[in-house]
Amino acid sequence: MSTRWYPIYQKGNPQLRVFLPNFWMKLIRPVHEQPKNVVQFSCSLEMTKYDVQNYLEKIYNIPVKEVRTRIESGKTTQDPNFGYIKKADDVKIAYVTLPRDMTFEFPDIFPKEKKDKIKDEKSLDEAKKNYKKFLDRNKSRPSVPGWYSI
Repeated sequence: MSTRWYPIYQKGNPQLRVFLPNFWMKLIRPVHEQPKNVVQFSCSLEMTKYDVQNYLEKIYNIPVKEVRTRIESGKTTQDPNFGYIKKADDVKIAYVTLPRDMTFEFPDIFPKEKKDKIKDEKSLDEAKKNYKKFLDRNKSRPSVPGWYSI
């Protein structure tokens, strides 16, 4: 919060106060398979379905057909050492339905390429060969630990 004191509003003067809501939305990957035109968001508990719809339409110009919300309860865990119970914060999940002609696919931020797999397989094969060489080198000295050899 700001510690700045704003001047008191007087009639006829421009208002100097700016009120920003504490709303936030986070795109999340759905756990269960959804239709192509449904997008799942995690949002603040104070947001209503109308707030979610206005947020997406006014800020991002996304046409929204329907919004459904639910509150997901936070997980409770017991501390293994002291035995007290901890509870994670509750989260509101919003399911936003877009028009039928629009589709949404969750972005793949880290694409896996086939070239990387080939490099990983080669390095794994090299590691296996080196380990086999290491074992063969120490067969004649059973009482000497492996880390002692050069």
